[in-house]
Amino acid sequence: MEDKTTKIFRDAPIPKAVLLNAIPSIISMIMVLVYNLADTFFIGQTKNPLMVAAVSVATPAFLLFMAIGMLFGIGGTSLISRMLGEGRKDVAKKASSFCFWTGLGIGIISMILMIIFSRQVCMAIGASENTIGYASTYLRIVAVGIPFLIISNAFSNIIRSEGQANIAMAGMIIGNLINIILDPVMILGLNWNVTGAAVATVLGNVFSAVFYIAHICSKKSLLSVKIKDYTIDSKIWKGVFAIGVPASLNSILMSVSNIFINTCMKEHGDIPVAGLGVAMKVNMIAVMLLIGVGVGIQPLLGYCYGANNRKRYLGVLKFSVGFALCLSFVMSAICYLGAAPLAKAFLDDKEAFDYAFAFSRIYILSGPVLGLLFVFMNAIQSMGAAFPSLILSISRQGIIYLPILFTIKMVSDTPTHLAITQPATDYIATILAIVLFIIAYRKYFGKKDKEQTV
Repeated sequence: MEDKTTKIFRDAPIPKAVLLNAIPSIISMIMVLVYNLADTFFIGQTKNPLMVAAVSVATPAFLLFMAIGMLFGIGGTSLISRMLGEGRKDVAKKASSFCFWTGLGIGIISMILMIIFSRQVCMAIGASENTIGYASTYLRIVAVGIPFLIISNAFSNIIRSEGQANIAMAGMIIGNLINIILDPVMILGLNWNVTGAAVATVLGNVFSAVFYIAHICSKKSLLSVKIKDYTIDSKIWKGVFAIGVPASLNSILMSVSNIFINTCMKEHGDIPVAGLGVAMKVNMIAVMLLIGVGVGIQPLLGYCYGANNRKRYLGVLKFSVGFALCLSFVMSAICYLGAAPLAKAFLDDKEAFDYAFAFSRIYILSGPVLGLLFVFMNAIQSMGAAFPSLILSISRQGIIYLPILFTIKMVSDTPTHLAITQPATDYIATILAIVLFIIAYRKYFGKKDKEQTV
């Protein structure tokens, strides 16, 4: 196992090392994408746009718990990959165990609270009287799987930190395939509608989480979920939270921004909300693949940083930027040109389709720069640069997004103009990410040089 990690992270040619980590990650993101599209597609086959709107409304709450998984996943990956680069396997095991048991505890508490208050939560995040029944039913059932969702999301990232990108990919594929297979059976075959979609989601996360736990408990892993390795040592939790909190804040603020734009759209009726939900799904085709590139290279960059191999770090970054840019333009073209058939696959209602088509083309306008955004975002995280990560996280879907949204609402409160908020935000966030990376690179590699000199 150690030889494999060293062989890929330290010794493999840069293009090979990047692709061996990025491609499994991209495939994992494709599976997440297919799962998300399948949910909306099969619910759309009920011919009830209110159900589509209800699941769109409930999505921000679901993203909140994915964000908790990301806290431990991204934070744990950053710390563990740097520790392995420094040769400190004992700290890597402790960090892994900390992420597992703390994430599980938070998941159980969250599950209980969400089951009790699902209706109140749905009302708070934009459900109307027409959609509250569907949305609260969906969210209450999904809540049962929150502990598994957190573990699955955390360890689909953490396992990459030990060079096991294929195992991380396999866990995602297993969970999402189960979900995709069960969706048509439960939604349409059994006529369970949104209840079927929720049950399929829970079962998918259960199988994915169990797969990851089984791997870590095997002899093939350097990591640990053993209670004896659990510690709340400040070096561990600070190391995880320093990067994990900013990463999760980005997802939480994404949920918050979705809540705000759903609320703004709801003033124009439930149909624009349904259209926006579908447009977000279409946009995810590009977004998820590009996130896959960034997430895939982060452990490799973290290992290079931990080993203070500046030359290899920059080589990996340059190749990744070129790869991400090419993928960005290809996916932007596909999503823009394919907006009509993609939107049509989810919605038959003419008015809802018109909104979905228009919103899809607006959202993908930021596609060409998204690859850069996610590469530099993960590059910052790979160095354990807590403050730049925090600034970027609260800016993209918070400090930048919300003022743009509210300004547009005041100036021209139309559904189409409101949708412009996201691409405008992404261009500004990309520029900010590049600037913050340059600052962090000079500071954190400078610290590494001083540590070696001492």
